[in-house]
Amino acid sequence: MREQGNRAGKIWTRIGLRFLPFADAATSDLPLLRLLRLSLFQVTVGMAITLTIGTLNRVMIVELGVSTSLVSIMVALPLVVAPFRTLIGFKSDTHRSVLGWRRVPYIWFGTLLQFGGLAIMPFALLVLSGDHGAPVVFGQVAAALAFLLIGAGMQMTQTAGLALATDLAPDSVRPRVVALMYAMLLIGVVVSGFLFGLLLADFSPLRLIQVIQGAATLTMLANVAALWKQEPRDPSRTVRGGDGLPDFKASWRMFSTLPDTKRFLVALGLGTVAFAMQDTLLEPYGGEILHLGVAQTTLLTALMAGGALAAFALAAGALTRGRNPCRLAAHGLLLGLPAFTIVLFAAPLDSPLLFRLGVILIGFGAGLFAVGTLTAAMNLESGGHSGLALGAWGAVQATGAGVAIGLAGLIRDVVSLLALRGSLGAALVSPATGYGVVYQIEILLLLAGLVAIGPLARHSSKNRLSRSDDLGLARLPT
Repeated sequence: MREQGNRAGKIWTRIGLRFLPFADAATSDLPLLRLLRLSLFQVTVGMAITLTIGTLNRVMIVELGVSTSLVSIMVALPLVVAPFRTLIGFKSDTHRSVLGWRRVPYIWFGTLLQFGGLAIMPFALLVLSGDHGAPVVFGQVAAALAFLLIGAGMQMTQTAGLALATDLAPDSVRPRVVALMYAMLLIGVVVSGFLFGLLLADFSPLRLIQVIQGAATLTMLANVAALWKQEPRDPSRTVRGGDGLPDFKASWRMFSTLPDTKRFLVALGLGTVAFAMQDTLLEPYGGEILHLGVAQTTLLTALMAGGALAAFALAAGALTRGRNPCRLAAHGLLLGLPAFTIVLFAAPLDSPLLFRLGVILIGFGAGLFAVGTLTAAMNLESGGHSGLALGAWGAVQATGAGVAIGLAGLIRDVVSLLALRGSLGAALVSPATGYGVVYQIEILLLLAGLVAIGPLARHSSKNRLSRSDDLGLARLPT
């Protein structure tokens, strides 16, 4: 009986490791529960993305009547910080502190910035609503400050947090740990999108404020739990002074001269802009053109993130078979072409179902593109500076997204104004015209991204940018 019990236990153990996502990323020194606790910072970042890019931008545009261009500029304010992600990653590689930590200080201050922005946002919305007699400009300034703090906090926390995850993981499982962190970001977006949709089904300004305050509290608690006893204290990192520390300019020069790095970063930027221009327009498009409610449009962010998670599952098999990650990213760009076309046709057909299908396809294409480029970026790591490699990838993505979001709102407002005045012809006198022009620009950018990434997609799997073994995203759950 004992032998049968032991045999059955071994069978269930093998089954558990086979079907439990990322179980093989854990080791005796880094158990799965500790990994999942560390990944909580990615969950809070995903929650903040859903709240700022999804719920808040729609409410400010549709319910509070703030201009699309102004909201787009607010959402794009983290662009000011985005180029410094590479520097943040490098500094967290070489940081010296009294307590012997190098990643924790950056994650902690990023958390404080994120919490501070979420704490300011409710008061900004109260002033913007005009119910309290205060000048609306004060609410606009406060909202802009809140967006800037939230964005800066997310970028600092994410850059240093991913670097900490790579530090803690042994070389044999490090790639799968990084993959787990990225998957948890998307899970945070999906779960928070559905929760925000349920909580705001009966929408009121008070309910929205309560949701934001709850998100701020959860961010602080979750990130403290994520950091607790994660990074070991190293006495060698308490040394003051810059003697013997690598120089950022020299490290960046070495990194940027790696084969195909510049072409890869250009392709990454074009693809990011192409997928990100719709970030602040999908929900207003659904509310203004297709007449969807707040809860329904909030769920769009969750649908998009769900499409990205499905792309992870497809990428798992492809990367296991040695697929070139740049070719995988190119497939994501290709899928974006019919996705944006479907969204364009949803307005004249007045089809919310078609619109949702397009949103899922956009998320699927963006997910393939993100997985492929992240795989290639991790292969660009030089000299053990994982923070520098992740920072460069994150800086290009964040900068591209910031530029895209800012331009999208301005283009939409200008084109809509001209269209409604009749300046573009009687056939285009529609509020959907401004949105349509932005989606068509995104299609052109997708084509430009394909041109840029084409030579990299033709490389063999042994190329530096094409090695899927090193990152191990093929171990994503299927």
